[in-house]
Amino acid sequence: MTAETTAAVTRERRLANLRASLAKTGGASAGPDELPARAPFGGRSSGVLANRLARALGAEATDTGRGWLVRRVISPVEMPVDRERLAMLPGHPPAHAPLVCIDTETTGLATAAGTLAFLVGLARWDGDDFRQTQLLLPDHADEHALLEEIERWVTPDTWLVSYNGRGFDWPLLEARFRLAGRAAPAHAGHLDLLPFVRRVFKHRMEDARLRTVETSLLGVSRSGDVEGWEIPAIYLDVLRGGPVEPLAGVVIHNEKDVRSLGLLLAHVERRYAGRQNRHEAPRGDLAGLAKAYARERRHEDALACLDDAAAGIGPERDPFGRTPRPQATAAREAADDAWWQPRVRPDFGGRSPGSGWRGPLAAGRGGPLGPDPAAPVWDVGPVWTDERLAAERARTLRRLGRWAEAVEAWQAAAAAGGALGAIAWIEAAKLREHRLADPAGALAATRAAWRLLERSRTLGRPYPRVEADLVRRGTRLTERIRRTAPGAA
Repeated sequence: MTAETTAAVTRERRLANLRASLAKTGGASAGPDELPARAPFGGRSSGVLANRLARALGAEATDTGRGWLVRRVISPVEMPVDRERLAMLPGHPPAHAPLVCIDTETTGLATAAGTLAFLVGLARWDGDDFRQTQLLLPDHADEHALLEEIERWVTPDTWLVSYNGRGFDWPLLEARFRLAGRAAPAHAGHLDLLPFVRRVFKHRMEDARLRTVETSLLGVSRSGDVEGWEIPAIYLDVLRGGPVEPLAGVVIHNEKDVRSLGLLLAHVERRYAGRQNRHEAPRGDLAGLAKAYARERRHEDALACLDDAAAGIGPERDPFGRTPRPQATAAREAADDAWWQPRVRPDFGGRSPGSGWRGPLAAGRGGPLGPDPAAPVWDVGPVWTDERLAAERARTLRRLGRWAEAVEAWQAAAAAGGALGAIAWIEAAKLREHRLADPAGALAATRAAWRLLERSRTLGRPYPRVEADLVRRGTRLTERIRRTAPGAA
């Protein structure tokens, strides 16, 4: 038997085996010159699976001509949002732009070609009604139908609203559009609420997961929810012929995620968009909001937030004027510096493996030499004390050119004592010397800083970097005052 004859017999045997396997699973038979019809999934057509999913999920299956699509329309809920007020917040969309909330469920956590978005939750406002629609992909081959439906939702004047969508959901969809040979739909802007939450609320939340935000800010708790790591396996099991019922939990999970986007947007608009409601907000929220305004160079709005924070009720102070740290924050910082954390070196006794301080205050202490006077040491830590608020207010006033008020704010921040207080006095000295033309006042501020550091050195905590800066500054200011004094040679 020749080699060609052997190869032909082998091909016929393989085709016979394939036809037999397709017949056993109910798939369509393949002719002698035809490719096997959907062999990996037993020959099932998308229409069969789409109708099966639609019946199980209370949805509608549609053949769009480019593929099958399962569409689940959710009853609208009343969720009013004042768009004029919302537009006042930093990074938020203009009042006239239509909003589309979007969240995806995927087969993985990457945004490359191997990851598929099989469920896309979408929502928009119709007046005060929040209307949600979910698009479910019956199988990979029907992706064109899903992408076409997304194009109908996302128009050039639309602003997307998501939670980590700028870093994950939308880049993944863009990759799927490119793989389909089409451009992703253009949109006017993208409001990713995750950076906003981190900037404003991180001082009082353990993490920035959407479920934590729901519990801490919205007063919503989920029970029996599907975990994110379970979702890819549930969908892939359905494609392999598994039960459809577990996918219902994924659909409900996505529905709640999208609804939480609308609830979070309404909460932010109601509590933080106008000054009349801010008095009820924690001072740390307002300080974080001020930093968000400062990133957009809206310094007047930032100053208003800081003034509201300073006027609000802060942490209870002791008789000596100090602001104690909340116990929850201290416990969290201790846990971050615990021995089981990978960034903390174990202590086996003997000589310490490294010098300096560890933990969240390391940047503020600056190791054995103390902090650098030019470093942003006032940004360290999650607690917004009176002194830290005063320091942030001083920086904002400096950006606005209100030098005298900035000096007063830095002097209030100097009540923190230690290296932080000394650096506050140094900032006051800079403004007095370079902006107010008051070298004598600058020298007085430098001496006040030196007195704080002398006290720290007496207590066994020297700060050589700050001390060296004060020596240079005091020497230069003294010489300058001597040269400009009447009768000086």
